[in-house]
Amino acid sequence: MGRYKWLVKVLSVGAECKGEDPNGEHKKPTSTKQQNTTAHTEAKKCLDEKVENNIPKKPRFYIEEHKVFNDPIHGHIKLHPLLVKIIDTPQFQRLRKIKQLGGGYYVFPGASHNRFEHSVGVGHLAGELVKALREPSMDSESLINDRDVLCVQIAGLCHDLGHGPFSHVFDGMFNPQADPKGEKWEHEDASIFMFDHLVNDNNLKPLMNHYGLITEGDNENDLNELYKGRNNEKSFLYEIVANKQNGIDVDKFDYFARDCHHLGIQNNFDHRRFIVFARVCNVDGQLHICSRDKEMANLYDMFHTRNSLHRRAYQHRVKMAVEIMIKDALLKANQDPHFQIKSSEGKTCCLSEAKRDKEAYTKLTGRGFELWCLKLTAHLTFKAFEIIERIMSRDLYQLVGEIKTLRTSNEPLLTVNINTSFSITLLFQVAKFDYGKKNEDPISNYTYFYSKFNPTIGFKIPREEVSNLLPECFSEKHIRVYWKRRDDKSLEDAKKCFKAVKKVLLFYLMAVVLLHKQQCGGKISMQTAVKNSVSCQSPDYKLQIYNFAFLVALMNFI
Repeated sequence: MGRYKWLVKVLSVGAECKGEDPNGEHKKPTSTKQQNTTAHTEAKKCLDEKVENNIPKKPRFYIEEHKVFNDPIHGHIKLHPLLVKIIDTPQFQRLRKIKQLGGGYYVFPGASHNRFEHSVGVGHLAGELVKALREPSMDSESLINDRDVLCVQIAGLCHDLGHGPFSHVFDGMFNPQADPKGEKWEHEDASIFMFDHLVNDNNLKPLMNHYGLITEGDNENDLNELYKGRNNEKSFLYEIVANKQNGIDVDKFDYFARDCHHLGIQNNFDHRRFIVFARVCNVDGQLHICSRDKEMANLYDMFHTRNSLHRRAYQHRVKMAVEIMIKDALLKANQDPHFQIKSSEGKTCCLSEAKRDKEAYTKLTGRGFELWCLKLTAHLTFKAFEIIERIMSRDLYQLVGEIKTLRTSNEPLLTVNINTSFSITLLFQVAKFDYGKKNEDPISNYTYFYSKFNPTIGFKIPREEVSNLLPECFSEKHIRVYWKRRDDKSLEDAKKCFKAVKKVLLFYLMAVVLLHKQQCGGKISMQTAVKNSVSCQSPDYKLQIYNFAFLVALMNFI
């Protein structure tokens, strides 16, 4: 305001403030008060015109500058204006209400972070890696252009748009049971579905066109290119956000660092060092992202960190108990007629149908589910809230026992279908621990390296050239048995049965079952064989049924 008054004072001394007309004719002198008023008006008008002429006109849509986010993991993150526009949409903001670790927050007090900040971090790291790959490349302009950089950042930013309530609980546990005969549905597919909705609902196509992401020759299907990547010549871009080749990608870089930070677990992998040594190299005529040969140990640390996080946090026995209860609550809500979500065209749908409707799925979050449960407590038929109440009061499903299987990934599962009165009480959950490629070594089998003296050609390094201390087996599975009932007596009975079964299972069960089948000429069912093999385990009928249920269920996984 002081500067404006100073300009007015300077301009008031000018010729237009005297008793002269702009056309040169002499005007009748006016009073001092009138002169000051006229001078002020003319000066203000002149100043406004001057300021207006010096400010560039806003285009049809206003292009903002890069915005800076202060992230606790990566520090100050500078994001492209288009990325900021994507973030400032309801479809992306819903990620603030979806916990990154699902039920992990009920076990680890620090695990309160959400998919929102993880997605922002992945978008940032995707940009950092693709820019690092462009710098040392042989022909950087043709290999990676500005459009590629922006598309990879969008893919990183939006890779988790399709997550449902409580993250992997919805797509990995709820959906297979709620819609067992439906088509296979994963959150990656839903991310494309939601990205299309985000672009169209917020009219972002003109802005994308401005940045060269959509041209006149593009069609509607080309929007998926912005999310997925490019053609075969630039297929290495697929390896940045979600690497199906070996699992080394910026998605893991961010959630390793972020989850370890919030869980209080040490992260032994340095993703910044990987980015420094990453290059695009030729491997048998195909371009791949390769790392320096001396970085092999750092990459093994990455997969060791992954395995450690799964054992200590992601598949923690109490966390899994909470997530099983959340899954049961979702299933109850899905069957309740009072629990309906408003979808497009004014219709309503249940939980399992919401994933097919863009409007309904946008409303579907973990926090939203809990609030809906609270609103519907008046309905006596609404059973989901009873399970939520048990979680809140720490009345959790109890772990009866755990057993490590000897089955390798190449052996088929033995399928047994039974119905017992205890099927609603027993729950069997499989915890899988590996390096991301089942029982294979992801480094020596799927990762390419380059040498200091030949930085353009990628090659594999055999494990025997690395170290003799590498693991021989890269995966194992644990079967966990949970108990739903609240009474301590039945829980103790279940634990006794599991303890007895565990002692003889690995050495006795398979041999006995095969012997019974052989004695009967292979004509009896597996169910009958198992029943015969456990018929003499206990004189107590209830314990005998428990043994039967345990053994048959475990036969599904051994």
